[in-house]
Amino acid sequence: MYISKIQYISPQYQNESYFEELQKVIEAGADWIQVRVKDLDYNQWLEVAKKAVAICKQNGVKCIINDNPNIAIESNADGVHLGKNDMSPLEARKLLGKNKIIGGTANTFDDIQNLVNQGVDYIGFGPYRFTTTKKNLSPIVGHDGYKSILESCKNNGISTPIIAIGGITGDDVRSILETGIYGFAFSGYIANAVDKKTIIDDLKKVLA
Repeated sequence: MYISKIQYISPQYQNESYFEELQKVIEAGADWIQVRVKDLDYNQWLEVAKKAVAICKQNGVKCIINDNPNIAIESNADGVHLGKNDMSPLEARKLLGKNKIIGGTANTFDDIQNLVNQGVDYIGFGPYRFTTTKKNLSPIVGHDGYKSILESCKNNGISTPIIAIGGITGDDVRSILETGIYGFAFSGYIANAVDKKTIIDDLKKVLA
């Protein structure tokens, strides 16, 4: 199963310009989009998801829906990313089947073990540093935190891809790579960039 080493987590949906920005990121070379929607009712959320999935599929890009497996199913997304307060991965797998991607959020090694035991395909672990993207932020992990956690994963035979997340920029990538991390999730670093293509190209070179 393909898990991208560069995952783009979109800013929260606000209005129709969301889809224009999504298209720009895809044209710049992103091949994995996580669609973040908060505070919309189910039907509005589903409409946003369907449009985003259509754009992604037209461009051969993986599209992951945050939080809601039912939205992922109805929109025909490639999978779902589950927060710690969302449906369990085991329950989500029953709904989505074996061919859809299921990711989960972790902030501790216990979280990682729990997610691995529930059969997730990848784990978003963080936050690396403070970020305004997420409310109720968990304690900061930092470089040494990643190093310690990934050593624990290795010692416990855990090979599930771990994705670093939380306020990460291109300047952080090389040093975090030294910890043995699989890949990285970016939000504002790409979303706010004027030249998105150069940024994504540079990331691909480092992670090749």
